[in-house]
Amino acid sequence: MGNRGMEDLIPLVNRMQDAFSAIGQNADLDLPQIAVVGGQSAGKSSVLENFVGRDFLPRGSGIVTRRPLVLQLVNSPTEHAEFLHCKGKKFTDFDEVRQEIEAETDRITGANKGISPVPINLRVYSPNVLNLTLVDLPGMTKVPVGDQPADIESQIREMLMQFVTKENCLMLAVSPANSDLANSDALKIAKEVDPQGMRTIGVITKLDLMDEGTDAKDILENKLLPLRRGYIGVVNRSQKDIDGRKDINAAIAAERKFFLTHPAYRHLAERMGTPYLQKVLNQQLTNHIRDTLPGLRAKLQSQLLSIEKEVDEYKNFRPDDPSRKTKALLQMVQQFSVDFEKCIEGSGDQIDTAELSGGARINRIFHERFPFELVKMEFDEKELRKEISYAIKNIHGIRTGLFTPDLAFEAIVKKQIQKLKEPTLKCIDMVVSELTSTIQKGSQKLAQYPMLREEMERIVTHHIRDRENRTKNQVLLLIDIELSYMNTNHEDFIGFANAQQRINQMNKKKMAGNQVIRKGWLTINNIGIMKGGAKEYWFVLTAESLSWYKDDEEKEKKYMLPVDNLKLRDVEKGFMSSKHIFALFNTEQRNVYKDYRQLELACESQEDVDAWKASFLRAGVYPERVTSEGGDENGSDNFMHSMDPQLERQVETIRNLVDSYMAIVNKTVRDLIPKTVMHLMINNTKEFINAELLAQLYSCGDQNTLMEESQEQAQRRDEMLKMYHALREALNIIGDISTTTVSTTMPPPVDDSWLQVQRSGSGGRSPATSPTPNRRAPPGPPTRPGSRGPPPGPPPAGGPPLPSRPGASPDPHGGPPPTVPSRPNRAPPSVPSRRPPPSPTH
Repeated sequence: MGNRGMEDLIPLVNRMQDAFSAIGQNADLDLPQIAVVGGQSAGKSSVLENFVGRDFLPRGSGIVTRRPLVLQLVNSPTEHAEFLHCKGKKFTDFDEVRQEIEAETDRITGANKGISPVPINLRVYSPNVLNLTLVDLPGMTKVPVGDQPADIESQIREMLMQFVTKENCLMLAVSPANSDLANSDALKIAKEVDPQGMRTIGVITKLDLMDEGTDAKDILENKLLPLRRGYIGVVNRSQKDIDGRKDINAAIAAERKFFLTHPAYRHLAERMGTPYLQKVLNQQLTNHIRDTLPGLRAKLQSQLLSIEKEVDEYKNFRPDDPSRKTKALLQMVQQFSVDFEKCIEGSGDQIDTAELSGGARINRIFHERFPFELVKMEFDEKELRKEISYAIKNIHGIRTGLFTPDLAFEAIVKKQIQKLKEPTLKCIDMVVSELTSTIQKGSQKLAQYPMLREEMERIVTHHIRDRENRTKNQVLLLIDIELSYMNTNHEDFIGFANAQQRINQMNKKKMAGNQVIRKGWLTINNIGIMKGGAKEYWFVLTAESLSWYKDDEEKEKKYMLPVDNLKLRDVEKGFMSSKHIFALFNTEQRNVYKDYRQLELACESQEDVDAWKASFLRAGVYPERVTSEGGDENGSDNFMHSMDPQLERQVETIRNLVDSYMAIVNKTVRDLIPKTVMHLMINNTKEFINAELLAQLYSCGDQNTLMEESQEQAQRRDEMLKMYHALREALNIIGDISTTTVSTTMPPPVDDSWLQVQRSGSGGRSPATSPTPNRRAPPGPPTRPGSRGPPPGPPPAGGPPLPSRPGASPDPHGGPPPTVPSRPNRAPPSVPSRRPPPSPTH
């Protein structure tokens, strides 16, 4: 393995991971990705291989890396490799890994130089690596070859950007020494995505391939085109070395010898080479780990504080102490009593903001659900008139009656009062259900004593059931009292004389049309489907209309729907829908809204639906009655058409009298039932828990059995103590890492204005900012290596000295020897511009 620095880091990270595993958590170090970017054949794959210390990437001339390779290093006791596309297959021979990379590349891109953005995912498990992600990216190129598309440059650029724009990505900007650094695609990309130079490290390769007499000293000293983190020179294995199976360790030794013996680099030898690059990257990883330590320490300390109070109790815990059990029993019963009362009566502390609970839910039963159930029992108009007419006819018998019989009124009223028994009993059932759930919720704090919890729930629930029977008997007695005597002298009863004026009176009693009953958001379910999805609107319900607006500012009204002749019905929610739906429809079979027979409105919860239904009741919109199917043997459909005028007047009179008297009865029932339930059941249960529960618990058996701890609680106590000690150990380890590692400070900013203009366009530079401006008197496009420039001429008058092509023959005009490495090979013999570059700061 060629990476000593990484091996030094591994024990630190492993200690941290072990400490966090002991408390069942992930250390979440989130180590950075390391990506290599650069031009084609710049030596990117070699740099990456040297960092891993293994020879496994495809090599050659031209474009070799044609798909991104995402290499995940995983610390593991054994060494092998796995591909995501070959699940379950382990590669122990790294030559096979290289062959698989080549085969997988050809499978997607073809064998003729094609490229693809689809990454190859490779995992390397080894005891000698950290959990890191390395990314080998295709080299940037401009001219398509083989099967490559015409826009090859932009495609590769987009591919690179997917990786290097991440803030957690260290970039190795790889540039070969034997080409002009100012044309480096890697530096251009780095400057664009990391303008501050915080995560870019320059890497100069192929130093051994420069022409004799030329060197890259100014670059490596960070004088030419400076980077904040500077440049590191490396010497990779040549293709001949790779073909000859030259070992990586031997190559690193040869690289070290090169830097120590080269006159231009001898003074820089300690800061050059693959080992130093590894050291720099490992120091960055150390810095990153140290940067995460304060957050991890704060997280651990907060956890430690949160469990410290509980752990203090456990430290002095003696399970067989009888006084502890008696004290715990008294505390538990007292706390249960306080919690139950707070839940029913309401409290300022421990408020549940997620849902209604306890007393609030019972209040909703009393004032929304119960009135709604009463109205649901209200009579169907046609059915009621039919019953009244039959009653009148049956009372008259064979004779034709001249007067309206009061016995018909009494018979109909008794029948309607009898119907009230069902909703009142249902109200009690709902209250019992809420009380039972409140008891179960309150007893959750007794989970550590399962026998006590079970016994307490049994005793209180049994008491509630006993009170339920008494309450139901009392409520049924109230209904029977109403049935026993018809008080037609009640001050609110209209009497026979005013029965004909009933309709007018009811119209007067109706609320003013501008009085708002309810406002809120609702979703129109069935209309929005046609337009690409249900839409939410702000609804305003008054006594006369239902309006909806675009939003709650109520400026843009969408529609106003009169509530006359409207009724509502429940709608089953759809298979994929989580909303609860109800619908408004017209009783006269007319369209409710545009071409729609019903308007489906959706709420987030059933509670919202119930609240809206109760509000619609106040506006006179009643629920649909569910009638049994089948014909009527008495021909009720034609009943109203066949009634004689005298009978019709008598029916109308009785109808108004029944309506008036039932309003009185309903008002009484709505008032008395909640009071009865409250007195006989809820208040009585509170008093029982407060005064009788403890005595009942003592009388039911052995207190030691009741106060036996659950296995879960004993296990929890052990886990809490283990957690406490593990947290303290993890904090100690973090302290050790803080003292045994050193952070390196970020180098100071450098003058990086040399690449400012490259952020726009495709790499063109203005002569004012480029360190390699026009190389000749006649301005023209720059020539690529190997091409010949124009004939030599005198330098431009008054122009700055041009840093270009060092290392050739001395300047004929007496200039100093060159120091700037840029395009050393195949220079025109007499370019009169070989002078030192001007200082970067003018």
